[in-house]
Amino acid sequence: MTTFVAGDRVHVAALGTAVVREARNGGRYLIELKGRSMVVAGSQLEPAPERRTAKERPAAKRHETKTSATDPAAIGSTRSRSLDLHGKTVLEALDALDSFLNDALLDGCDGVRVIHGRSGGKVKAAVHGRLAELSSVRAFRVDPTNPGATIVRL
Repeated sequence: MTTFVAGDRVHVAALGTAVVREARNGGRYLIELKGRSMVVAGSQLEPAPERRTAKERPAAKRHETKTSATDPAAIGSTRSRSLDLHGKTVLEALDALDSFLNDALLDGCDGVRVIHGRSGGKVKAAVHGRLAELSSVRAFRVDPTNPGATIVRL
């Protein structure tokens, strides 16, 4: 059985990639997965594969942009990440959002933008509902300059 230390990226079967936060006695580990912490047995963990580059990720359009220091999403950070959900169903959008937020947390981002569009409102409502459920999300609000995007503070 492989042993892990704090900061290691691990894969949990049927759940996804997580980060080890603490090694505990009895072969158990405290991990953070999609903004949630949980204790799992070491037998359920395996080393995570290397990260894929943005070009290799087909799930969503992702890009990094420079932001101004007055942007609330950029406080304490020199860059901001965005996720574009145009053309996705509600389920596809929520899957992409979970993956995107997990990656942003692992990368240490303080804030992100989620572009959901403004017509219809189903994707926007689903995104806001999911953001409200996550303990890792400190705050979120509709971008005052673009009602088709939400600014999220992590």
